[in-house]
Amino acid sequence: MRVVVLGAGTVGASVAEMLCQHGHSVTVVDHNPGVARRVNDELDVRAVSGSAAQSSVLFQAGVMDSDLCLALTGSDEGNMIAASIAKAMGARRAVARVYAPVFRDLSTFDYQRHLKIDRLLSLEHLSAMELARKIREPGSLAIESFAHGNLEMQELAVAKATAAVGVPLRELKLPKAVRVGSILRGGKLMIADAGEKVMVGDRVTLIGAREDIDDVKSRFDVETPQKRGIVIAGGGETGYHLARVLEGPRFAIVLIEADRRRCDFLASHLRQTTVVHCDVRRRADLEEERVGSADVFVACTGDDENNIMACVEARELGAKKTAALVGRPDYANVVGKLGIDETVSPREVVARQVLGFLNTGPVIFRNALLWGGGIEILEVEVVAGAPVTEHVLANVDLPPQCLVAAVIHESYVRVPGADDRLKPGDTAIVFAGDESVDGALALFQTNGRAS
Repeated sequence: MRVVVLGAGTVGASVAEMLCQHGHSVTVVDHNPGVARRVNDELDVRAVSGSAAQSSVLFQAGVMDSDLCLALTGSDEGNMIAASIAKAMGARRAVARVYAPVFRDLSTFDYQRHLKIDRLLSLEHLSAMELARKIREPGSLAIESFAHGNLEMQELAVAKATAAVGVPLRELKLPKAVRVGSILRGGKLMIADAGEKVMVGDRVTLIGAREDIDDVKSRFDVETPQKRGIVIAGGGETGYHLARVLEGPRFAIVLIEADRRRCDFLASHLRQTTVVHCDVRRRADLEEERVGSADVFVACTGDDENNIMACVEARELGAKKTAALVGRPDYANVVGKLGIDETVSPREVVARQVLGFLNTGPVIFRNALLWGGGIEILEVEVVAGAPVTEHVLANVDLPPQCLVAAVIHESYVRVPGADDRLKPGDTAIVFAGDESVDGALALFQTNGRAS
């Protein structure tokens, strides 16, 4: 596919290199002529020097015929403007990297929809979600966010007989805003249909807003496991997002931050997290905050060396498990030798996201369900004339192992019911088994129908 990467910094260059390795045709744009020449010499790409937010530069880069335009410069506003212009000039998909949370906060303004950008990517949020997955132990809750982060998919282990065991899902009378998405049973992952019954030993995923899911957890989960102590070093955007996603009855979270003003912000925005003002670089501060008693110590400051050293110190003090955010690839062989259990690289995280955008037809993004395998999550545009728009969902001939899990209409996200009908302009989040993907996508295309 033809991909235009705007910005040849650390992230942009690594994404361009990854795309080249996968055989895609890549053009890189950077405002610095020296950087553009270096990228041109080191990678199998075409390099263009100039401002990514200027239409003449984008025209020179061939954005009109591109399958994907990735705006990955260091400027949030520049990225959004560049991605919007690229989309207007003919790029099939346009994605912009943003740092400031306000640009992804739909309660203030929907920048993505207004600028007609396919996705706003936050490396910090993505890294936090990856850290959350890394630090969870088998049997604990897994969470995946999608649909602009307004819906969550939470996994529950059904360890004992509960009110939901042995009852067909259609008879559980779950709130309309909550749906059972999949069931993992005996190592096999399946999409839950209305007649399926939950059994002891199953791992069930619930889809909905966090507060709605919390209201129905007791039907599946009779025991609240012992709280695990989590210490997060670094209260930047990654640490903030990580604390938010972990907050709840299963974790006791302490967030350490050296900047006093940032501590005030964190304390006012995190309801169930203890915010501590101290320096993770000082062993005495770590000892004072009893880091050695933590079940998991996570270092996600903005400095690789500080993260590595903080994890080493925490390990020596007695922390049971350590995880670090590490950006430099040449540190990959070092961290394991130092006893750090888990690492997350923001560049690797964003690279996996980028691969999910390399699609054809109405598909915006696709990704395999991370646990169990065998199911893909598809983000699909609903276009006029597509078969899926002709009936309410109950009467749409969906293939087996296929579920419309969520619908985005303008800025509103909801879990659809059987009587809901998809409309042109909507975006659907679809779960489909590997063998049902083609049949599901045929329902969203105007030139083909499901068999």
